[in-house]
Amino acid sequence: MPPTAPWAPAERARGVGGTAITDLVDQHPEALAVDDLERTRTRAELWDRSVRLGRWCRHELGVPAGGHVAAVLGNRVEAMEVSLAGVLAGCWVTPVNWHLTPDEAAYVLADSGAGVVVTDPEHEALARAAVDRLDGPVPVVVAGPELDAVLDGASDEPFDLDGPAGGSMIYTSGTTGRPKGVRRTAQATLGRQLAAYPLAGRALGLDGQGPHLVTGPLYHAAPLGFAVMDLHNGAPVVLLPRWDEAHCLEVLAERQVRNTHLVPTMFVRLLRLPEEVRAAFDPGALRLVLHGAAPIAPSVKQAMIEWWGPVLVEYWGASEGGVVTLVGSEDWLAHPGTVGRAVPGHEVFAGDEDGTPLPAGQTGRLWCRNLRAERVFEYHGAPDKTAEAHKAAGTYTIGDVGRVDDDGWVYLSDRVANTIISGGVNIYPAEIEAVLIEHPAVGDVAVLGVPDDEWGEQVKAVVEPVDGAVVDDAVVDELLALCRDRLAGYKVPRSVDVVEALPRHPTGKLYTRLLRDRYWAGHDRRI
Repeated sequence: MPPTAPWAPAERARGVGGTAITDLVDQHPEALAVDDLERTRTRAELWDRSVRLGRWCRHELGVPAGGHVAAVLGNRVEAMEVSLAGVLAGCWVTPVNWHLTPDEAAYVLADSGAGVVVTDPEHEALARAAVDRLDGPVPVVVAGPELDAVLDGASDEPFDLDGPAGGSMIYTSGTTGRPKGVRRTAQATLGRQLAAYPLAGRALGLDGQGPHLVTGPLYHAAPLGFAVMDLHNGAPVVLLPRWDEAHCLEVLAERQVRNTHLVPTMFVRLLRLPEEVRAAFDPGALRLVLHGAAPIAPSVKQAMIEWWGPVLVEYWGASEGGVVTLVGSEDWLAHPGTVGRAVPGHEVFAGDEDGTPLPAGQTGRLWCRNLRAERVFEYHGAPDKTAEAHKAAGTYTIGDVGRVDDDGWVYLSDRVANTIISGGVNIYPAEIEAVLIEHPAVGDVAVLGVPDDEWGEQVKAVVEPVDGAVVDDAVVDELLALCRDRLAGYKVPRSVDVVEALPRHPTGKLYTRLLRDRYWAGHDRRI
């Protein structure tokens, strides 16, 4: 299908001080837009295929504006096409975690009301098994020759920039129960939405001035969102099909990647590569390495800054409200452990359960205030949960616990749901995990509360050894001694279990529910 320019100059969507993707396609249509290391799309090809896919969903399948499209796709170019098609067509796109079972995937499809599922050969079996569990038929189209044929026959009629804009509806990972669809408020029109992406990207340092490497799965909000923003600023987006630390270094070097996003477990694995491999890597092209999604041990972050330079920028936020705080490497070194200060247009404060602010420095539930929007997000089909999360106009909580000092630096303690209550005292697992991960035999670790008849809960550490390491009684003694040296006595684990692998999400989040169920089975309470 020949690339087209489906808009007129007067219809281009321009942001204040920025240029929308329509102009980028018009100015340099043959520039690389997306590369998954097997397939590529130029800007013109990406735009044309996205327009056609949006038209097919809307007018051939009858998915209405405000309707839903699901994607069970790996990190391949079609995932970016589906994402852009949804925005153009005014539809909500739900990327489905392909690690789910058919029953779990079917729940997401049913709950979202997906009118079509786009998948690929690797994940087709899961997609079809999930659709088979639904009450009614839902069409499935497979990336490759089948999708190409669909797009060849679809209309390339431009979408009205004054029409509705779509977006992504990400399902939470479901670590503590059934996942919830999170739908962030979209702009009023398609034109305004296309203009918003580059502005949002530049606010985070995603300036489009060089290649952007996606290291995590595109069904997660952060890898997808950051890639979309940088793409709209002109960056060619390179997709790693799967995470592999050695391959990641190779691609960073070969493509001279400027911007990327990683999670702490990726840093740990990079740092454990052979010294000669690390020494051979030149990080000189990197300008921005965003990281978040899970707590990071200070020693790990310090080591990464020493290796890659002051390019690490930590963020705190969630699918619900996006990025809320940022901190660069220099500021983090001056304020170790902080996740930053609120980005422009936002405020963060620690408060009680009702959102009443606490004095600076006191630990409580963290509340975010968006100064530009009254309703930041909604949980799909769950108005009560949406209302519970929002306590006032633009003010919401995502369930984290922490403190904010006099200068506005935010420090996380843990998630409300993870808090261990032992003898009436709150204990936050994240700070214990940050100590244990420093031991060279520990590849991954989770700390949780387990039943205790006297104290209600006691602290347990569950350790996944580094490949080739043995965590025996002597190593356990070392771990406990490390904790006693660094933590208050009541925070020291009372027991340590060793497992082959922790049930961790590829984005770094722990499947807390699965781990807790091992220890709370047979108990009629969970705290």
